[in-house]
Amino acid sequence: MSFDIDRLYKLLPAVYRIRDQAGNGVDGQGQGVLYALMSVIAGQLAVLEENLDQLYDDQFIETCAEWVVPYIGDLVGTRGLVSFPDAPFSERGQVAKTIAYRRRKGTAAILEDLAFDVTGWKANVVEYFQLLSTTQYLNHLRPANLSVAPIRGRATLEYANTPFDVLTHSVDVRRIASGRGKYNIPNIGIFLWRIQDYAVLGAPAYQVDSLRYMFDALGKDVALYNKPVTEVDITHLVGPINVPMPLRRFPFSKSRETWYGDGKSVAVFFDGVMVAVDDICICDLHDEGSPPGWANMPGDKVAIDPVLGRIALPSGHSPVAKVTVNYSYGFTTDIGGGDYDKEASFTAELKPVVQVPKNAATIKDALDMLGTGGGVVEITGSDYYTAPAATEVPAGKKIEIRATETSRPIVIIAGEWTLTGGQDAQLSLNGLVCCGGIIHAPAHTGGGALNLLQTLTLTNCTLVPGRTPFDGGAAEVRLIVEAENMKVEVSKCIVGGVRVADGATAGVADSIIDAGDQGGLAYGGVPGTDAGGTLSIQNSTVIGRVKTTIMTLASNTIFDAAAGSGSNELPVEAERLQEGCIRFCYLPPGSRVPRPYRCQPATSDDAPRVKPVFNSLRYGDADYCQLSWYCAVEIRQGAENDMEMGVLYHLFQPLCEYNLQTRLNEYLRFGLEIGFFYAS
Repeated sequence: MSFDIDRLYKLLPAVYRIRDQAGNGVDGQGQGVLYALMSVIAGQLAVLEENLDQLYDDQFIETCAEWVVPYIGDLVGTRGLVSFPDAPFSERGQVAKTIAYRRRKGTAAILEDLAFDVTGWKANVVEYFQLLSTTQYLNHLRPANLSVAPIRGRATLEYANTPFDVLTHSVDVRRIASGRGKYNIPNIGIFLWRIQDYAVLGAPAYQVDSLRYMFDALGKDVALYNKPVTEVDITHLVGPINVPMPLRRFPFSKSRETWYGDGKSVAVFFDGVMVAVDDICICDLHDEGSPPGWANMPGDKVAIDPVLGRIALPSGHSPVAKVTVNYSYGFTTDIGGGDYDKEASFTAELKPVVQVPKNAATIKDALDMLGTGGGVVEITGSDYYTAPAATEVPAGKKIEIRATETSRPIVIIAGEWTLTGGQDAQLSLNGLVCCGGIIHAPAHTGGGALNLLQTLTLTNCTLVPGRTPFDGGAAEVRLIVEAENMKVEVSKCIVGGVRVADGATAGVADSIIDAGDQGGLAYGGVPGTDAGGTLSIQNSTVIGRVKTTIMTLASNTIFDAAAGSGSNELPVEAERLQEGCIRFCYLPPGSRVPRPYRCQPATSDDAPRVKPVFNSLRYGDADYCQLSWYCAVEIRQGAENDMEMGVLYHLFQPLCEYNLQTRLNEYLRFGLEIGFFYAS
């Protein structure tokens, strides 16, 4: 039953309602004091009714509130649940399946399902006793367990030294729990895929010349990733088609229908028409010759190289006006411009919304349509778009330029994109990939007046670090803020070098700032030799030096920096040491900051060992800024709550590992031992 105000008011005797409505009432609409009292009571009844409904929902694991999950877990005997309120994953799945797990205890398939439900990562279980080379026993023949690898079997050798390796090995007596030994009778290996696949749909392929194209719109070599296929059989073990892993040339060429096609991992379109699967071939298009060309250019079919992300048309092919592609790339988390859930960061109440290219052909045209009232410019495609030369936000208004959920627009900046505004004006950029130039907030407008833009917010954006084919000059700096008293907010972004004038402030969270190398200046003032404005940074990774006047807060952050060539170019430097809080961070030796709290390295003797080790520092790689397994544990588990430092702090990966280790022992057969390995 719903107790809204009208229903509740009608329950009163008519005589009281008539008296209450006599005259015009307290609100001039015929409703009096009694109606106002019933409105308050109806509001509280609605709260009570909602609470009662939730109490019913809390009896079921599928609908209960998150805080109830551990209590239901206790009822069904789920052991070892450890959760944090801000964790991006839930224990709901493993609690819901506890009884089903126990019915299937001791099987490899249950270990895979449990690993996925606990961590959210795809998992593959390998029983290493099946991969031991053995002497044959006539009463138990094992013809697949040969002592010599079949070197002529390309399909068998393709997945050697991967989780799907089927080659037999001699026994390894080292313990698998240490991560060193594998092949022994009691050993079970669990491979975890931490890198996820992100779809790019209807994006333009970067054109090298009339016959050569790149899948990545920025003109980079990028590995194409498999779009995982969901398993339908509960006993099915994970295979290469079920996990987000890079596509390989040989398997792709032998089974093109598996990965190529509309709705699959890869598709190529010429002028809007998909190239048929019979018209493609898979080959190696690596650089060759001087000047460099591509090897193995096709003669009669369209060639695709999934390892380098390249497309080659056969010589003599008719001209193609536009080549678009569907593909998936790999990355560790939802930051930067990409196809993932960004709607929570949109300013929902901001109106009107002008869509590009539906309502306006360009970003500039859409801004002109907004006029002086503010609003939203929403980009609905993953094509190339040209940034306006200048954007001015009216005083007291807000403008948001954003990409939709499924789009990844490439915004090309020709030189500079100048941002200005009036008093209390706000500008937000959300979901854009910007390249080719610099976003610049000058101190003065074109007319000489002060730039009074109050807030510049960058969310889910990529200001591409390093050079791209669209850059006309140096590409070390991507964001320059000269306007005094401006507040810059950077959240879930990947940006190149940042320059912020003294007097402005910058807040950075869950982001990567990449100067290109450890000695470059990642964050500084204008010009680059001066100290930057007040900085607050949390849960981020910085590649390069940092120089600021005041560092009000640095938390759970990796500063991967080295001293510059100048005598005063320290790795990390704050000019005012009496202000600020530095906690749970990695600070290179020689840094000059306010007194740190529980930062690394703790002592000078630890410095050679305790330093960040990344799988890759090249923007565009799937494991960009991902900490290596060989990184010191003081960094991998040195942040707040014993999580990892850096931009991946919010994934709570050490907690995932701990929960998985705690849960697996219950479902492992007696006498077996488990080892964890990161497949990505």
